[in-house]
Amino acid sequence: MIVIARARLLSPSEADSLEALARDTIKGVRADPRILRPDDPLLWWFELSTAALIRALERRIRGQLVGEYTLTANGVKLDHISGLAAAFYVALFSVCRQMAGHFRSSNPTWFRKPKIDESLITGDREAILSSFAANVKNMAAALAQRATEQHTDHAVAELQLANTTLTALTEASVDMVLTSPPYCTRIDYSAATRIELAVMHPLVEVKMEDLGRQMIGSTRVPDHDIAVDAAWGPICGRFLGDLKAHPSKASAGYYYKTHLDYFEKMALSLTHLAKGLKPAGAAILVVQDSYYKDIHNDLPGIVTEMGAAAGLQLRRRHDFEFKRSMAGINPHTRTYKRAAGAIEAVLCFEKSREAIQQ
Repeated sequence: MIVIARARLLSPSEADSLEALARDTIKGVRADPRILRPDDPLLWWFELSTAALIRALERRIRGQLVGEYTLTANGVKLDHISGLAAAFYVALFSVCRQMAGHFRSSNPTWFRKPKIDESLITGDREAILSSFAANVKNMAAALAQRATEQHTDHAVAELQLANTTLTALTEASVDMVLTSPPYCTRIDYSAATRIELAVMHPLVEVKMEDLGRQMIGSTRVPDHDIAVDAAWGPICGRFLGDLKAHPSKASAGYYYKTHLDYFEKMALSLTHLAKGLKPAGAAILVVQDSYYKDIHNDLPGIVTEMGAAAGLQLRRRHDFEFKRSMAGINPHTRTYKRAAGAIEAVLCFEKSREAIQQ
């Protein structure tokens, strides 16, 4: 997300340089299987020579456009990557996504790993490099168009990468928080960026499996014991009690533990975000309810109670009904009698006076 955001913030004045840089970047790039490590995740989808060509192009981008402010002595600082480097990485993301279309899952934005008997992707060198150059050309055209529409009084954006479950914002430093955290639907959100993570493997210091574990909404069992916290609120407590007592397989084990992990991370994030808000600052969260089997998971209600415990008062709520949700794609959900679709709620909080005084 940092890389894509950097690319979108690239100045329109760079439009004229992009195509020339792209031509220089692809010049002489060839597949060399020797540069591939055996654990290179590109090999999940692409056969050896194709993966080697993609990695060679990525290495060329990295060598030309990624410098010491990103590759520091203390590790990779992706939030320091330049707009030009980010734009070229995004162009390469697009090439790989187009080539790997066969491996899209039931969610069209996600990519699954190939099955054992499935053929891997083979790509033509000229087609791959031409596709990359065409993507850069399209980005240059979009930037040039933006230059004709841009106002002179534009704001300056600063991008930072952090984990809200571990890091608190500077106290009373933020006017407003706007976010849509992962819904509690037991979906591995890190799978949405498998292709991008594979491309950026040399720059991403965390393994995909570890990233999945760190995410709010992880499908992995937490590596530490978690107890239900009364501060999560009575709605959450009742839901977890009903879930643990459900007769279906693994309810009291795997599913109970992953839900504990979700709610612990949500509560920590809300606490850290509330601390960072200025007096009377606003926090707007978009969340969606769901079901565990036949048990209603009222996430908007749970987040409202968690927010209150963190010092956030709910001022407004707007509900939007969806007839079909991602969680409902699973055909096994039809086994249980429950309401179809989902409620997506926009929760508008304000930092309470009590929290300010504390």
